[in-house]
Amino acid sequence: MSGGVDSSATAALLVHLGYEVIGITLQLYDQGAQSAREKSCCAGRDVYDARKVAEALDIPHYVLDYQRQFHDEVISEFADSYMRGETPVPCVLCNQTVKFRDLLTTARDLGADALATGHYVRRRQGLAGAELHRAVDLRRDQSYFLFATTADQLDGLRFPLGDLGKNDTRALAARFALPVATKPDSQDICFVTGGSYADVIARLRPEAHEPGPIVHVDGATIGRHPGVIRFTVGQRRGLGVAWHEPLYVVRIEAAERRVVVGPRSALYRGELTIRQTNWLDDEALSARSISVDVKLRANQLAVPASVRGLGERRVAISLENPQPGVSPGQACVIYRGERVLGGGWIEGTDSQCAA
Repeated sequence: MSGGVDSSATAALLVHLGYEVIGITLQLYDQGAQSAREKSCCAGRDVYDARKVAEALDIPHYVLDYQRQFHDEVISEFADSYMRGETPVPCVLCNQTVKFRDLLTTARDLGADALATGHYVRRRQGLAGAELHRAVDLRRDQSYFLFATTADQLDGLRFPLGDLGKNDTRALAARFALPVATKPDSQDICFVTGGSYADVIARLRPEAHEPGPIVHVDGATIGRHPGVIRFTVGQRRGLGVAWHEPLYVVRIEAAERRVVVGPRSALYRGELTIRQTNWLDDEALSARSISVDVKLRANQLAVPASVRGLGERRVAISLENPQPGVSPGQACVIYRGERVLGGGWIEGTDSQCAA
């Protein structure tokens, strides 16, 4: 129970259906520092809100201190990823480690039959076991952030909101008279408490502010930058250089502290590889290509592609049509229709791909 409307409505719905429900809220960082941020999940106010919802539902409620795990496995990796010139997705890491690995273990220790969350995604029982599917409301679908959920974890997970839209969820919260029924959605990275993500990284990794050159794709040095952590692939604004045409960050060469820029046409990539792939399909990956759809960023539509296994949890992906802004460190999630087949972390594109 994060203190938001989704997890609160989930708890209320399960109570209404007659289940024995225990509410768990995770303390992931210094809650006091978050009290003023209304659009950040797990903020200081959220623990209070979760407790009030639990009281209204007359269910047990526990706050668990997961700060060390969250710092070591999410915040530190977030900083290191930017230092490598990548663009990380900390919400995926949080679901993969703290929530669906550690919290599932806690749920089982408590004797719970399942861990229910307020994510907009569906769990369906297939011929070979539980499957992960997109939510009915694609505008709310969160399957991109849950690609790393393993088959074993799916057995113990439930997603009661997967068949609902956001308006339906708020209607449920109002029906059950929950105190958070009109609470705004969280939008920000929860641990970025002030300033920008770059300020957070600079505090964790002081060397992150080392300057370097801004280089055009034609090889000319056209400026200087204050640190590679302030740039992401596809970025247009805030480059600090003037040119006769709009420039975008094409790639980041972190080892050389170099930011490479170019026209929008230079952003397009047709081939990429992913690492640490989590595969959920019944049929194992092989060197034989299969036709799928892939999603390369959370806010982009899935596009047609073919995938083939490279071994050691690496996968080669060929896009039917090249796409702009494919960034190392982002997640690439693989679909067949509504079903999530798996996904992994983008490690290289086109000439960077090692077959």
